[in-house]
Amino acid sequence: MPILLRSIRLAACTFLSTGLLAGVATAQETIDKPITIYAAGTAGGGVDLYGRALGRHIGNHIPGKPSVVVQDMPGAGGIRQANFFAETAPRDGTAMGIFAGGPILEPLIGARDPGYNMSQFTWIGAVSKDVSLCIAWGATPFKTLDDARKQEMIVAGTGAGSDTDTYPLVLNELLGTKFKVITGYLGSQQTIMAIESGETHGRCGWSLSSLKSTKADWLRDKKINMLVQIATEKASDLPDVPLLMDLVTKPEDKQMLELMLGPTSMSRPFVAPPGLPPARATLLRRAFDATMTDPAFVAEIKALQGDILPSTGEEVQKLVERLYATPRPIVERAKKYLGGANP
Repeated sequence: MPILLRSIRLAACTFLSTGLLAGVATAQETIDKPITIYAAGTAGGGVDLYGRALGRHIGNHIPGKPSVVVQDMPGAGGIRQANFFAETAPRDGTAMGIFAGGPILEPLIGARDPGYNMSQFTWIGAVSKDVSLCIAWGATPFKTLDDARKQEMIVAGTGAGSDTDTYPLVLNELLGTKFKVITGYLGSQQTIMAIESGETHGRCGWSLSSLKSTKADWLRDKKINMLVQIATEKASDLPDVPLLMDLVTKPEDKQMLELMLGPTSMSRPFVAPPGLPPARATLLRRAFDATMTDPAFVAEIKALQGDILPSTGEEVQKLVERLYATPRPIVERAKKYLGGANP
C-alpha cells in the first residue's frame, strides 16, 4: 500500500477512535451528588415557584438522577446570588440559579464593578420570553400611564439593580412620569402586601409570567390597572396595553432600551457559575431542554398560569454576550439612567 494512502487511513482511524472515545466519555458523564437550585426571591414569588417547578423534574433527565433541592437566596434583586455564584458556588454542576432580569445587566451598567460580568456565567436555558409591567392597584387614581405623568405614583422596589428600582427611573426620564420608588422590600410577596395594604400604589417592573403565577386573581378579577408593557414586543394576550418601545421616538432612546430590555427575551433564566467544565454544562443544558417538554413539568407550569417558550443555554449565552458587546456610549447612557438613585 502506498505510504500516502496508509497515512490517510491511519489518520482516519485515529480520528474515529478519538471521536468514539469522546462520545463514550460524554455518555458516561453523570452527577451523583445533590444539586441545589438557588432562587433569588422569596417563598411564593415567581422566581421561587419556577425554581421549584424545575427542581421537581430536571433530576429525572440528568444521568445519575441526583436529588434536587431548592433554596431561596433573596437580596438586592438577585445581585446577592450573582455574587455568590461568581465567588464561592461549586463549579461541578451541583449549583444552579434562577433570578429576575436585573442582575444580568448590573455588572455592565451598575456604579460598582463586581469583578465579573454575566457573559462569563454558564447559561443553562430560559423557560420563556416575557414582558415586564407597570401596574397600579385598581382603587388608586392611576388608570393609565398619563395619570402617572400628572401626579406622583409610589411603587414598591426590591433593591438597587432590580427591575422594580430601575424601570421607574427610566420611565420618569423618557416619558415624564412621576414614579417614586420605595425600595427595600425583600421580594414579590412583600411588594404584594404593600400594594394590597395601600402602602404603595403599585409596582413598576413585574414580569407578566410572575404576575400570572403569583396573583392570577388580580388579572382575573381586574383588581389592577396595567399602565405599560416594558419589553421589545407586546405580549400576545395584552394587545391594548401600550408598549414602551412604541412610546419613545428618538433613535438613541430606542437603542438604549434594546440594551435594557434584552433580558425580557430570556425570561426565567437558569444559570450555573463561571468556569463550569464544558461536559457538565452540556449535560445540564440538555437536561433543561428535556425538562421543557416533560409532560409533568408542562402541566405544572400551566397550573401556574405560565407559558413555556424556551431558549437553549447556547441561545441565552449568545444573547448575554451580545448585550455585553454593546458600544460603550450606549452603555454609559444606560448607566446614567440606571444609577440607582431617584431623580
